[in-house]
Amino acid sequence: MGALNAGSGAPETGLPDGQQALAALLVRAARASDIYDDRQIAQIDAILARRFTLPVTDADALRLRAAAFEQRAGDTVHLTRAIKDIVPLEDRPALLEDLWSVILADGGRHENEDGLMRLVSNLLGLADRESAFARQKVMARENDVPADQSPLAR
Repeated sequence: MGALNAGSGAPETGLPDGQQALAALLVRAARASDIYDDRQIAQIDAILARRFTLPVTDADALRLRAAAFEQRAGDTVHLTRAIKDIVPLEDRPALLEDLWSVILADGGRHENEDGLMRLVSNLLGLADRESAFARQKVMARENDVPADQSPLAR
């Protein structure tokens, strides 16, 4: 996922760089149900720290900048375009897993979150089925279900 480190943004166009776009999309996913809680914030920070090899304080700062950006970003197309331009198609299902892990971190699932994920999957060039598979993987991981007993194996 080093490709997401590429680019410093394009200040003259106001377009986000890959890091800012991904962080803003994670925040948007967390806010989709109008509940943006500490569990989701911690999950976003952990994802950013892992993906970009950042210290926790830097991941937190990136999330805070991205949260402010997300409110001004407009539609989701701009965020996914910045990500899609630098993330190969074969690496995008992992992004869906990260998004689902943020959505599910608060212990629930809302129709607005489902709708956002259908949109994001489509904008990233992925099928709804890939999003469902990513969600099931996250749920199996969270429930510590062995792979052969997970919903994916059925």
